[in-house]
Amino acid sequence: QLQLVESGGGLVQPGGSLTLSCTASGFTLADSATGWFRQAPGKEREGVACVSMSGRYDLHARSVKGRFTISRDSAANTVSLQMNSLKPEDTAVYYCAALDPRYQADCPKYGVKYWGKGTPVTVSS
Repeated sequence: QLQLVESGGGLVQPGGSLTLSCTASGFTLADSATGWFRQAPGKEREGVACVSMSGRYDLHARSVKGRFTISRDSAANTVSLQMNSLKPEDTAVYYCAALDPRYQADCPKYGVKYWGKGTPVTVSS
């Protein structure tokens, strides 16, 4: 069964940290780029970060650059998102996405082949 499973979401105070993990089963996550997206209530799903097949290249949205870091552990078939200095505007459901194999180093939303079910992150005092 092909699936992506996210974990690590929860409630955190402003300024706090969380680490999200995405584990694939039934396929190799490093066969393409992998991304994290998020969707806040009433808003469109947006890209947060993307890591290349090799794990050597990454992209982060301007809104999270310097605070979030995406990384790949190919041996564990996992991609993580370290989130520091969290702000209330980071509150959203976070989704892991495996891209079609055509996408080796970027993560356009239209290129997503598999989505996880999402994990909620709430930043509030």
